[in-house]
Amino acid sequence: MVTRVAVLQMTSGIDPAANARALVAGLEEAAAGGAAIAFTPEMTGVIDRDRPRAAASIVMEDADVVLAAARDAAVRLGVWVHLGSLALRPGGDETRTVNRALLIDATGAIRTRYDKMHLFDVDLATGESWRESAAYAPGTGAVVAETPAGRLGLSICYDLRFPDLYRALSDAGADILAVPAAFTVPTGQAHWHVLLRARAIEAGCFVVAAAQVGRHEDGRVTFGHSLVVDPWGEVLLDMGDAPGIGFAEIDLARLQDVRSRIPALKHRRAIPPVVQA
Repeated sequence: MVTRVAVLQMTSGIDPAANARALVAGLEEAAAGGAAIAFTPEMTGVIDRDRPRAAASIVMEDADVVLAAARDAAVRLGVWVHLGSLALRPGGDETRTVNRALLIDATGAIRTRYDKMHLFDVDLATGESWRESAAYAPGTGAVVAETPAGRLGLSICYDLRFPDLYRALSDAGADILAVPAAFTVPTGQAHWHVLLRARAIEAGCFVVAAAQVGRHEDGRVTFGHSLVVDPWGEVLLDMGDAPGIGFAEIDLARLQDVRSRIPALKHRRAIPPVVQA
């Protein structure tokens, strides 16, 4: 089975309505290009490190204008949408935000959700400091879902550095790993390509990584280079450092060929406790 997918590389700003318009324009281009499913980056809805200002844009799912626009476009265009992530209020007793990916089918229904499990708390040599855990609650479970392109394992950005998650997703039958991101430039230059290719190879999966790119309204700069990687580690698409849309073919026969040549998934073993010598 061969499925055409679209990848939207965005420079999201501080206004959700403007980001929704950019998203819909990208989905229209994806549908016109024959894509069955379109992938968008982490924080498609808003990027704003001014937390008091951003708080006004962070709402619950039923009030989010970007999610509503994505669902309406999915129905009108007849495409699935992997909305890389939105900052959302989870409701209940949790006062922190969640960083949530949503899979939307061509009827506009939300098929599944995934909240980012690993949170980016780090001080970079550039002077940048990030404390996601101060504002975001971590997710508690991994997710795999059926799509027109195959079984999709969900993750978000910093999750990329934790291979146990991708082992769990491939063990659960994932054919494709989604890694929407808003990577910083220094970490992107150092690690983006090598980590994505490694996850594809070790999991025996396609990887689709839609990314934020360029200078954003809040002053941050993101790396871009949205990628599609096949299970052999070959880069099928690299979108470079400008916003836009790209296309790639997901061929599940290729996946089966690679897994038969290197049957590492069949050879996995549970690791016993490490001996302290």
